[in-house]
Amino acid sequence: MEWFNTMFAGVVPGTLAAFAAYLVLMVVVGALFCKKADTISGYLLGGRGVGSWVTALSAQASDMSGWLLMGLPGAIYLGGMGDAWVAIGLALGTLLNWLIVGPRLRVYTEKTDALTLSTYFSKRFKDPTGLLRVVSAFIILLFFTIYAASGMVAAGKLFESMLKIPYTTSVIIGAVVVLAYTLMGGYLAVCWTDLIQGTLMFIAIIAVPIVALHAGGGIDPIVNACASKGLSLFPGEGSKLTWLSIISCAVWGLGYFGQPHILSRFMSIKSVKLFPRTTTIAMIWVIISLAGAVAVALTAMPLYTGLPAGEAEKIFIKLISDYFNPWLGGVLLAAIMAAIMSTIDSQLLVTTSALTEDFYRRVIRRNASVKEALWVSRGFVVVIALVATGFALFPSDTIFNIVKFAWGGFGAAFGPVVIMSLYSKRTTWISALAGMVAGTVVMLVWYFLGLNRYMYEILPGFIVNFVVIFVVNLFVKQEDEDILKSFDDVKAYKAVEETAEKAEEKAEA
Repeated sequence: MEWFNTMFAGVVPGTLAAFAAYLVLMVVVGALFCKKADTISGYLLGGRGVGSWVTALSAQASDMSGWLLMGLPGAIYLGGMGDAWVAIGLALGTLLNWLIVGPRLRVYTEKTDALTLSTYFSKRFKDPTGLLRVVSAFIILLFFTIYAASGMVAAGKLFESMLKIPYTTSVIIGAVVVLAYTLMGGYLAVCWTDLIQGTLMFIAIIAVPIVALHAGGGIDPIVNACASKGLSLFPGEGSKLTWLSIISCAVWGLGYFGQPHILSRFMSIKSVKLFPRTTTIAMIWVIISLAGAVAVALTAMPLYTGLPAGEAEKIFIKLISDYFNPWLGGVLLAAIMAAIMSTIDSQLLVTTSALTEDFYRRVIRRNASVKEALWVSRGFVVVIALVATGFALFPSDTIFNIVKFAWGGFGAAFGPVVIMSLYSKRTTWISALAGMVAGTVVMLVWYFLGLNRYMYEILPGFIVNFVVIFVVNLFVKQEDEDILKSFDDVKAYKAVEETAEKAEEKAEA
């Protein structure tokens, strides 16, 4: 036990016990769903039988990740209220995603029998070359590996600062726990752990700023701290904000249309009829959680002054450590880990889904059995987790900026293609591929040239993607009758459902 006492020296036993209990619970949930992950559809999408609460909280918990409790408060603490526009843009983007993408994507992916976003693109546009599948799978692998690394970095900072565990050990512990329940239970384990994690995050993001507000002496100290730093929500005299910087923050919302780990939740919901209720649950969670993250930064300003960038992302942890008792502190620390793990597990599953379905079963073993595909998928989970962990051991940027880059990559590459696949009858596989590649290239060039100092790289990539699709559509027409008919069928799904509901009501009467 000497190694244990040495590793956790200085850690309050109550904090460690509460935190450890949470980690064990996550592994137990994974074990419970192990038997339900014995088919590809079950492992990757839960058999398309997930209910409203699990879908809503799983989608939003996997969306927000560690940056909600660490990255965003740290960015606002350092940069001011301008970064609060990120929260506003995300709230609007979330709403539009649930309203205009979710229902149609659920219908279309079932109609095309697609389990991954890459497969959906390929089947929706009847790509004869397989390039849509391969290119989109590569993009998912690239950006999700980086995205998952940001979660590992967050986990490392959490353990290092609060539990006094060395950063390297911290990253490895977080990776092992996520791997354990993701490997065992697949999609359903991920969704149900996300439900627990989303609930825990929701409680923490409300409780911490309320306590911090009381500790700091109320609203006046916050107003004075913001005034002394010239922080405001709009440009004006004494403000550091410009309208360009506001737009750059607000366009984060465009990223939602292209996030595979969020779109997969739409694909797995039990019925399209559940979307209105599920959307309401998701939006309540999102609005309160984003407002809470902003409140964490504001309430911390009077309590902690002059924190550098590396420490600013730990203000949520500092507030817990300084103003909560050890047992409750352990539970709230678990909320941070919940935010981190709820995103990493989804990213691992979506990435390995793409590699298994769109690379292994497409290129290497077309006739692979279900059992073989399941084991290959689990193998990819391990490989991607190891690569992401390797990146996380040598972090070169803040959590916020790492997430920002990966989020922008998905939004620029996939967002316009997803929208056009659902609402454009004439779009072809050629225009979809051209737009995807153009959007990704422009986003990367914009970033590496340093132009993201002026505007977030997602916007130019997103715009170019759309423009290229429209231009190519002028020259390459969609003439496949099956694709055109399939589009009309999906478009009419609401009318079909309403007719069916009226028939049911009439029969019951």
